[in-house]
Amino acid sequence: MQQKAVLTGDRRGTIARDAFGRIGAHDVCLYTMTNAEGCVVKISNYGATVTELHVPDRFGNLADVVLGFETLEQYLESSAYFGAIVGRVANRIRDGVFELDGRSYELGRNDGRNHLHGGFSGFDKAVWGAMPTRSLNGPILELVHVSRAGDQGYPGTLTAHVTYHLTNDAQLLVDIEATTDAPTLVNLAQHSYFNLAGHGSGSALGHELWLHSQEYTVSEGDPGISKPVEGTPFDFTRPKTIGRDLALLGEQSPGYDHNYVVPGAPAEMREVARVREPKSGRTLLVESDQPGLQLYCGSFLDGRDQGKGARYERYSGFCLETQKFPYAINVPTWRQQVILRPGATYRHRMAYRFAVDGGASGC
Repeated sequence: MQQKAVLTGDRRGTIARDAFGRIGAHDVCLYTMTNAEGCVVKISNYGATVTELHVPDRFGNLADVVLGFETLEQYLESSAYFGAIVGRVANRIRDGVFELDGRSYELGRNDGRNHLHGGFSGFDKAVWGAMPTRSLNGPILELVHVSRAGDQGYPGTLTAHVTYHLTNDAQLLVDIEATTDAPTLVNLAQHSYFNLAGHGSGSALGHELWLHSQEYTVSEGDPGISKPVEGTPFDFTRPKTIGRDLALLGEQSPGYDHNYVVPGAPAEMREVARVREPKSGRTLLVESDQPGLQLYCGSFLDGRDQGKGARYERYSGFCLETQKFPYAINVPTWRQQVILRPGATYRHRMAYRFAVDGGASGC
């Protein structure tokens, strides 16, 4: 029997904390937030990770729509970044090197020759401090992590704050801020894998995706170039299934793992993506104030990750990572995107808005 959304009767919703394990001297907890309409999100302070997200379909049946695990041990063993906040710099830095204010820095190369998602022990592997609270529009979880100077090779001590807010109108709001005591780099991203049919329902390639973006940035050969999507498999300016043009990518194991240029004024919230899953009727609208959106369709999943009773094969979920551009620090016209200096505050806001066919609230 499928679980139905159940009203809590309290507009502030509820938030509960349970033990999730221990890493060294640090307790790892799992926080369960339920809004007034019965939607549920579970978040661990390990990696500031969204482990579950339950939203209803067109008939009111709840399903967990994010890939993840039941235990801390599984997260420790996996390299998939399921649901985590990744950084200090999300995405890739070419050759793991950069120069800042006349000084060269070398980072760990954990993605072939490149540095990926903050290195071998990035923010996804940190135990964050956590403070639960409630508002008149649903429960809130605030998390904080201090990354000391030299962590993974980065200069400056960076203090990062992440706030998750599950609102009563079926939104999961994510607010990220960071400050530093010395010039450094920052580009934090939320890395949930979605499958709106349910996390264990198989391939997500049948989801219909629509993107505002007219351009994507080149990742291989000569980063720093953007190309138009028109007439290419990268064109999602009209809704199409994620899998429709995969074969046209011309790869042996084809998959999207590309950054799209988001049009609009910098630092202003705007709609960047819409997704619809036809069978369940669930829809997802993504809003952000960032210049880029990384579309990843789970092409590196291979079945070795098994979580919450499911085996995650290739294409089991997709990511929509709002962010600065990949490789930015080594591209002259982009490098200022990712540089943070003392006295300034890095800000990144995004919203996942869930609904069902016809535009009604998903909760």
